[in-house]
Amino acid sequence: MVLRRNGELTKVAIIQARMSSERLPGKVLKEVNEKPLLLHQLERVARSKHVEKIVVATSTNPADDEIEKFAKKGNISLFRGSEGDVLSRFEGAAKETGATTIIRLTADCPLSDPEVIDHVITRYLEQPNACKFATNAIPRSYPAGLEVECFSREALVIASSEAKEDYDREHVTPFFYRNPNRFFPLSVVSTINYSKERWTLDEQSDFYLIKKIMEALSQIKVDFKMVDVLNILDANPDWRKLNSAVQETPRLVKDNVFKGADSG
Repeated sequence: MVLRRNGELTKVAIIQARMSSERLPGKVLKEVNEKPLLLHQLERVARSKHVEKIVVATSTNPADDEIEKFAKKGNISLFRGSEGDVLSRFEGAAKETGATTIIRLTADCPLSDPEVIDHVITRYLEQPNACKFATNAIPRSYPAGLEVECFSREALVIASSEAKEDYDREHVTPFFYRNPNRFFPLSVVSTINYSKERWTLDEQSDFYLIKKIMEALSQIKVDFKMVDVLNILDANPDWRKLNSAVQETPRLVKDNVFKGADSG
């Protein structure tokens, strides 16, 4: 049974997006099947049974005016804030939408799976109130590109007020990882380890793979899930080679920060 913590919660998915990627500029609006990848992701997240609102959080950098135009055209909720201080951008978006529970997603994950999102949210809601943060990102067991982080508005306000390191403010959630005794993080782990799968969008080769996946699966079912992607990759093993040479950006927050944390 899913427990309602602190009464009725307003669960808002905040998708951070920008145009100024160093490795693949404009990647979030690149098109597959004549549709921007960000719109693909928004449609997928909207199928979540838990998420009540979705907002795209971009920056005030003029380069991101294109994202604002995209949002206005599609009647999509948008918040604009600091480019470098993404933590404050999230706090502003949460305040504007009235969020009490925030689901953090990034726009370089166009294959976001609503079932994975709902699983992380469900596990978060089942925890005692002391647990302010849940993630399936560390330790990684899901494919890169299906990361979900869920946390309370209270935790976000604390982090925004107290986090001083530039890295913490740029990447939003490291402050939670660094302070497990304050936020009692929950690590949501897949029963099967898919951590070697790479479905995120950083370089052109990533786009080639995502494009192949989307074009193939959209002909079979609109609401394809993680298992469908795994199946089509198993049926076409050469596809995985398309982005196998991409080097992931090192994370300063290591897996061992979760030593002693709950898992589920």
